[in-house]
Amino acid sequence: MKQINSTFRLWRHVLIVMVLLVSPATAAPFAAYVMDARTGEAIYQQNANTRLHPASLTKMMTLYMTFSAIERGEVRLDSKFTISRKAANEPPSKLGLRAGQEIELRYLIRAAAVKSANDVATALGENLAGSEEEFTRQMTQMARALGMNNTQFRNAHGLTSKGHYSTAQDMSLLGRHLFYDFPQYYNLFSRRSADASIARVAATNRRFLDDYDGADGIKTGYTRAAGFNLTASAQRGNKRLIATVFGGTSTAQRNQTVAKLLDDNFPRIPDRVRETPPQAPQVRTVSRRANVTASAAATRPEPHRMVLQASRAPTARPAGLAGAPEGDAPSRADRLALDNSPRPDSRADLGTSAPNATSATDIRAKGHPSALALGASSRPGVNPRAQSPILASANDGDG
Repeated sequence: MKQINSTFRLWRHVLIVMVLLVSPATAAPFAAYVMDARTGEAIYQQNANTRLHPASLTKMMTLYMTFSAIERGEVRLDSKFTISRKAANEPPSKLGLRAGQEIELRYLIRAAAVKSANDVATALGENLAGSEEEFTRQMTQMARALGMNNTQFRNAHGLTSKGHYSTAQDMSLLGRHLFYDFPQYYNLFSRRSADASIARVAATNRRFLDDYDGADGIKTGYTRAAGFNLTASAQRGNKRLIATVFGGTSTAQRNQTVAKLLDDNFPRIPDRVRETPPQAPQVRTVSRRANVTASAAATRPEPHRMVLQASRAPTARPAGLAGAPEGDAPSRADRLALDNSPRPDSRADLGTSAPNATSATDIRAKGHPSALALGASSRPGVNPRAQSPILASANDGDG
């Protein structure tokens, strides 16, 4: 009898080991795509058009829609959004919003881009379009306008839902549009932390940003169904690549995979090419029907240029500190700025409180597309991480 029990225990342990060994076979499907961001040309692809769970990469579109609404003047960065019970009850990752709470849009944007907060994403959709359902319909409409033909959205945060899918190629395309269409907001994706009003939040992508030379974005994602996803952008000299991976098995493995894809493909693209920015979509989607209130600043003069945070004049900050996480500066009556300082490039005047600031539209109108060049997110040859202290905590987590 003792021998039988011993044999039984042995086989039980063998079965447990076998289950553990075969479990990776049930991991989320893998897909990858790498493009030359300057031209949009595909450099590498594997299962790039396979429809998979995007997880929190979804929030790239949520933010794209939000930036679009701001630039059209439908909302302002000091507009106060009311939090619904549905938004407050979203599962983590979350900021911790309360039902009935009012919070300025600038803080919601920071929490969505940096912390990947699900409650924030739902609040953005509901307040911009009147309901999350309407917002996701408009998200899909915008996806088609951007050429994302294998993407459909069912929510604003990316938690697994039937009929909610995208591809590695489509998310890379969206990342490229974020870089070109909204250069005045793009630096959000390289922050290691941010002030989100009710809390200071750490970036979900900080490990990759810290570890990969030249990385400056963009977005992580994780659910059990999706695996560990990442859309990343990095610059090396005059070159810029955007890479997306779906189905990583861990944060570390995903980051290593993306790093290898970038390392392998930077040598494959020319140092200089004719830059061809993507065409901005001509579709108008978000119609603000929810009850969004403006703060007292909305009644002050010159409300047309609102950015994410109060700012001093950009000449006061040493260049070596450019890109550091923000800290609220004394308020200016007429402008609210995205950063404490200009970005360390030719786009530094976009969205700052400089008296002669030039918008992206103005630059295009004047026939100077080079002002939106890929070298603009950080100076060639300069490690953007060397300009920003690491303020994130040790814990890593994908939204």
